[in-house]
Amino acid sequence: MVKTIQVRELISKNIKSTKNKYVDKLMPYIFFVAASISIITTIGIVYTLIFDGLKFFREVPLREIFSTRLAPLASNPSFGILPIINGTIITSIIAMCVAIPIGLSTAIYLSEYASDKVRKKIKPLVEVLAGIPTIVYGFFAYSFVTPLLMTIIPDLGAKNALSPGIVMGIMITPLVASLSEDAMNSVPNEMREGALALGSTKLEVTFKVVIPAAISGIIASFVLGISRAVGETMIVVIGSGSSKNFTFDITQSMQTMTAYIVEFTSGDAGSGTLGYYSLYAVGLLLFVFTLLMNLLAQYISRKYREEY
Repeated sequence: MVKTIQVRELISKNIKSTKNKYVDKLMPYIFFVAASISIITTIGIVYTLIFDGLKFFREVPLREIFSTRLAPLASNPSFGILPIINGTIITSIIAMCVAIPIGLSTAIYLSEYASDKVRKKIKPLVEVLAGIPTIVYGFFAYSFVTPLLMTIIPDLGAKNALSPGIVMGIMITPLVASLSEDAMNSVPNEMREGALALGSTKLEVTFKVVIPAAISGIIASFVLGISRAVGETMIVVIGSGSSKNFTFDITQSMQTMTAYIVEFTSGDAGSGTLGYYSLYAVGLLLFVFTLLMNLLAQYISRKYREEY
């Protein structure tokens, strides 16, 4: 005769296990420590940037910081940050001018026009671009894109802002395409079917129904793309050079905030010098800029999110 074991007996047996009691008490603390690692890391980064960045701001007056002359290694050094801010903004704008139309068009095709079979093949191929190391993109910009652009723009310098900006846009395209496609896929099919039933064409449904309904996710992808472009390093270091001139000519060399940090961390600035602390000031500025971009993306997503 098979002995019937009651559920209460199993529960009671499990509760009486001393080993299980210790495990149950210990696991919440382990999970708490794991969850706290990212918070502690962020606090440590912010503390380091603020603590060492303030040493720079105490020594350099604001009128010099917001000037157009950046010559940290000159006999009479100057620490104007406008040239590197200008270079960062210009290369980011060029990148988004490439990533937004291509990425959004890709998302529209995958979401509204491609069959499930085609989507399953194309989307992974598009996302492969996001896995390519950025240093490879940098060499691609310098050795292929720049010579190609020189045949079209004779005055284009070997180091310029246009080439790395275009390649950054190619790199960001998977981010924009993937997030935008996810946002458009979240729009209920009933809305599409209703618009088609009223006589709308596929294109009209896409631009007048689907995109307005998914606009929060689409704009958030744009903002996150800008944040990614601002923080890019190796592409601009290799393709744009280290010119610290304040210029709006995209055919000439420019330096971004990340490129400035890379240049000085290679050993040009001695520890404890004013140039050394300028690295933390630029890093703090970059951190604040990217943080604001991420907060803006979250705000847009929450404000314009449509729930169905």
